[in-house]
Amino acid sequence: MTSRFGLSAALTTPFDASGQIAISPMVAQARSCLAEGCGSVTLFGTTGEGASVGAVERRAVTEAMLAAGILPHQLVAGVLVDAAEDAAEQARHALQHGARNILLAPPSYFKNVGEDGLFGWFSAVFAALGPLARGVLLYNIPSVTMVQLSLGLISRLRTAFPDVVAGVKDSGGDWDYSAALLGAHRDLVILIGDERHLGRAVRIGAQGAISGMANFATGEVRAMADGRDDARVETFVLELLKYPVTPAVKVMVARKTGDERWLAVRPPLEPIASQGQQQLAAAYDRLFATEAA
Repeated sequence: MTSRFGLSAALTTPFDASGQIAISPMVAQARSCLAEGCGSVTLFGTTGEGASVGAVERRAVTEAMLAAGILPHQLVAGVLVDAAEDAAEQARHALQHGARNILLAPPSYFKNVGEDGLFGWFSAVFAALGPLARGVLLYNIPSVTMVQLSLGLISRLRTAFPDVVAGVKDSGGDWDYSAALLGAHRDLVILIGDERHLGRAVRIGAQGAISGMANFATGEVRAMADGRDDARVETFVLELLKYPVTPAVKVMVARKTGDERWLAVRPPLEPIASQGQQQLAAAYDRLFATEAA
């Protein structure tokens, strides 16, 4: 395992007709992403509808991945809950099974919380984990949590927990914040969630990405995680953003795999209508088929 993080696919989660996780295609998708150049896959993140996946299901998926021969260091586990006790419990299972990292979002139910409150919440999670606590990637995704992780908070957490806080995943989509984060904390593992900023972020010190587009454009995003630019990927992000992003990514995975189970989402999310599916497919073909020709 290399020291540089590289690319992790923010793995989507397929559901069968009864609404249960379809584990076999999920394992197959993980294997595909790894074979096409990802260093890891991230389970139960935003793209994986992690906030809608319960503890029993999480354990079953993780154990199925390992049983299928996916190595522990090829797994990152997203934790997207509000209670510190629940966050620690979800992280504990993944860490006990050797997961590479925990992608830990701040609590999101209470709004307008201050830095001291957030510091206290993260501290409580780490205390509950005890000696297991390690490899935590702080997850900045203010569009979902309504909380931006300030550079000051990141500094406080890494100072107080130097053996726990490994880095930050920045999915804020704000280049000025990303650049400031890299300026202040380049020695941490800084990962970029918005593919439009990925190449230039890597060139100034980011270590890669946890990417939804890596589910279906793995090679192209892998090149960007190595510091290249790709206008096709950047343009297609804008197409995805015309729709709720997680269902839109699942449209593209369904198209890639030919398996319509990927189209299903869990309430409160709703699937993309057929017209939207066709528009996404046409936009993808215009961008990527033209370049290939």
